[in-house]
Amino acid sequence: MRVQVKLFAMLREQAGRSELELEVPPGTTVIALLDYVLPSGERVRRLPPSMLYAVNQQYAPPDKVLEDGDEVAFVPPVSGG
Repeated sequence: MRVQVKLFAMLREQAGRSELELEVPPGTTVIALLDYVLPSGERVRRLPPSMLYAVNQQYAPPDKVLEDGDEVAFVPPVSGG
């Protein structure tokens, strides 16, 4: 199945792109999608605990199972000052 991925801030920098279209197996969850986006090992070391996930522009839990055609956004915490 195909999914669209939108990346922001540090995830965009790590992946080297802001948008991706990926082919993933059925049953892939939001959090498992990161295995296809980030280089091996980066997910565990660099994923902030306050990361937000959105599927089709609605916030979703990391264990949500994706469907063909879903758009997934990974939204890291924003700092300001």
